Amino acid sequence: MRTLVYRFALAIIASLSLLCGGLPPATASAAPTGLAGEQLSPETRQELARLRQATARYHDLSQAVADGYVDIDVFVSGQGFHYLKPSLLDGTFEVEKPELLVYAPNPQGVLRLVAVEYAVPVSLSATAPAGFTGDDDVWHVEPDFGLWVLHAWVWLNNPNGMFADFNPRVP
Repeated sequence: MRTLVYRFALAIIASLSLLCGGLPPATASAAPTGLAGEQLSPETRQELARLRQATARYHDLSQAVADGYVDIDVFVSGQGFHYLKPSLLDGTFEVEKPELLVYAPNPQGVLRLVAVEYAVPVSLSATAPAGFTGDDDVWHVEPDFGLWVLHAWVWLNNPNGMFADFNPRVP
């Protein structure tokens, strides 16, 4: 009975959130898709699961700050607010250690973790980093910052694909 009441309460909260506008609730797909709706490989899905496990604690922004992520005063519409961990900014791609966490405001204005972003200085890598298993992730150069970058929308479903730069569900 208690479980039924709990599920009912969650359903009401989720419905109200949708009716009030703002960010829709996070959704997880059983088989996440890459760009152009391609199914991601089992290896990539395992890597994404490891990434989710490694970053779950950062839903609490204060935990991210305590672990060394700093607000770099970068807001991008369709992405969100970017928090960088400077000690991770090197020439290495590590699935479980994204250089940036990306937050977007929920309907109440509270920042919510929606994605991570990997960043590798162009000065340390003339070509795009290897990244996730397979060919679904597409790195690009961010010329203003001199970085190769890659988003992974592990906390908010992105209709444009797991590794797309922009998410239309983020204001």
